[in-house]
Amino acid sequence: MKLSISWRSGCLRWASPFVFLLGAFYYISGEEQLPSSFHGYAPSIVAAPLVTLYAIAYAITAALAAWESGRLTSAGIWQLAPARSRFRIAANVLLPVVMTSWVILLVPPAISLIRASTFPTLGSLRLPAMALCLCVAHAVIGFAIGRRTPRVFAVPIVAIVDFVLVGFTRSVDPYWLRHVSGQYADLSFGEVPAFASIVAPLLFAGGLAGGVTLLWTPTRSLLARALAACFVAALGTSTAYHITSDWGHSPALVGGQAPVTCLGQAPRICMPTASSTRLPAVRKELLATLATLRTEGVAASPQVIRDRLGEGREYRRSTDATWYISLTSAAESGTVRYQAAMAAVRFPCRTVESDPAHAAMLWVASVVGEQKRYSQFLTEQAMSPQETSANRQIQSVVKSVLTQPVAKQTAWYKNTLTSACGGSVR
Repeated sequence: MKLSISWRSGCLRWASPFVFLLGAFYYISGEEQLPSSFHGYAPSIVAAPLVTLYAIAYAITAALAAWESGRLTSAGIWQLAPARSRFRIAANVLLPVVMTSWVILLVPPAISLIRASTFPTLGSLRLPAMALCLCVAHAVIGFAIGRRTPRVFAVPIVAIVDFVLVGFTRSVDPYWLRHVSGQYADLSFGEVPAFASIVAPLLFAGGLAGGVTLLWTPTRSLLARALAACFVAALGTSTAYHITSDWGHSPALVGGQAPVTCLGQAPRICMPTASSTRLPAVRKELLATLATLRTEGVAASPQVIRDRLGEGREYRRSTDATWYISLTSAAESGTVRYQAAMAAVRFPCRTVESDPAHAAMLWVASVVGEQKRYSQFLTEQAMSPQETSANRQIQSVVKSVLTQPVAKQTAWYKNTLTSACGGSVR
């Protein structure tokens, strides 16, 4: 059967306008950020509209597949002499259904890319490719349900259950449910999905779809079909579970994938290419700040300074040789000196006491001319009268230290770093 004939004879003649309008509604109403706000990073631009479209696309696919299956059953197609394979017949009616869901998933990201004047990249194609494959699996499962259930009941039930099971996994525990559902999270700048997070939902839905397909094979032994179907379904779902069972709230992601532009040596300063027009000015201010800190006795000689923006949501700790600073946002807000000063404070332990830690950081901020900014930060952090009193004491101590010779200030600073790991403000 030709595609045009399948289209004219199927439910899409009357369902497609409603389906496309529903997809457009979810795209428009679900937009929380303009595509231009993603700094031209294609994977983030593509992922943002898909967040609201996954569940509706899968549900529509499964529901329409159930309708087409019920239509064939009620027409007595399966009782006719087999001129074609039953799989060929099913594929003929499911192809328009799957292509319709693909339109829902592909057009909105394409529109977002056009609005952002950005070309797609290989990394930006991972999530659409996963969703397109999952539509096929949902179509197979919906088709199987429609064969055994009257379509007047199957279609609404399949649509609602599929939408709920996929769409609401992001708000339930355990976390592995959301990672195998195909309802992927959005992407931060510099991130792409790890292949494991793409494979897991494909294994889960593919295992179920494969099991359903095996039940429909012409093998005479029902027991053999049932055992093979259960094995495939169990293998796919259990493998997906083992891949994702120890993941947290977020799926497996790979950061640091955005194009980067670097400038200079020792330190080599790197920013995403999308914001690299600010790099010369940022470098100039960073070099001046580092020189001031070294004059005051603060160890500030990193080999590389990288912008956190390109690292995604993964938090990387700065080391003596490599600093991670939010350079793009700092350049936009005029806080490059402040951010560099905060990065220069290196405690000899990971867990610090707040009062001496604040004292050390306030002193460093003061020597680069950012005392007012850190004092404001302390004021905003105070949640009780005791904290307010402690902050006043810290500011008084630092003010007194700043009147002393540079050598004494440096000694006080080093002692305060040590005391923050188990002492008190001196």
